[in-house]
Amino acid sequence: MTGASEAATQRERPPALAGRRPAGAPPSRLRSLVAQALPSLFVAVAVLVGWELAVEIFNVSEFVLAKPTEILAELSASSELLRDAAGYTLQEIVYGFALSAAVGIAIALVLAAWRLADRALYPLVVAFQTVPKVALAPIFVLWFGYGVFPKMLLIATIAFFPVALNMRTGLYAVDRDLLLLLQSVGASRWEILRKVQIPNALPYLFAGLKIAITFSVIGAVVAEFAGSSQGLGYLIEFASTQLDTRLVFAALLVISILGLALYYGVGLLERLVSRRYPPPQGLNPVG
Repeated sequence: MTGASEAATQRERPPALAGRRPAGAPPSRLRSLVAQALPSLFVAVAVLVGWELAVEIFNVSEFVLAKPTEILAELSASSELLRDAAGYTLQEIVYGFALSAAVGIAIALVLAAWRLADRALYPLVVAFQTVPKVALAPIFVLWFGYGVFPKMLLIATIAFFPVALNMRTGLYAVDRDLLLLLQSVGASRWEILRKVQIPNALPYLFAGLKIAITFSVIGAVVAEFAGSSQGLGYLIEFASTQLDTRLVFAALLVISILGLALYYGVGLLERLVSRRYPPPQGLNPVG
């Protein structure tokens, strides 16, 4: 009887108590983030240690390849210079990325709203994407000078395509039977686009935006190579002429950190938007 009563007590125990996390245990979300970051951190540390040892063992000249410890020392010594350059480059990246997102979304909406426009313009958009953007950089400098605007324009020409392509795909990735059903009950093209196609396209859009933000970082550096007296790209070019390898690698490290932070910033924005505007049921969001 005693064993039976204990079993009954266990069965009657509320489910919330059975799954309760022990006091003092770290949140599962934090454990998940740490578990995801550990492999990348391990690989990064291994690469840096191998790099340091290889330069030391093979006696590589500092003018050819600086040690990671020397690069970190340069980051500290030139922190003010790098901070000012990073601020200028970040401004270009943000402006150019915003313009590329606006242009890409507008093109995708036009292509999805009018089939004739899609057939007429989409091949031209693809053809424009094949033009080497590096060749456009000096032209934009010639036309618009050395300010932020030509750099922002070059970033937009580099980064708009993945936004337009991915969002166009998302706008079309709606169940055709659902579209026919909505049309049969009198829904207008604008209503279908606003209430069904755009919510379905949001995951596709953010996939394009993640690509676009990395292209924006590249575009900013390319634009500064073409003509600038400020920014991380200019700093890399100037340090290269002075054979200052440590400063070159320090600026490259800052650019990488900027790109990584901006990429995960777009990912955070995607989470916030997807919680507020989840894709309609029965559609085909990106997994």
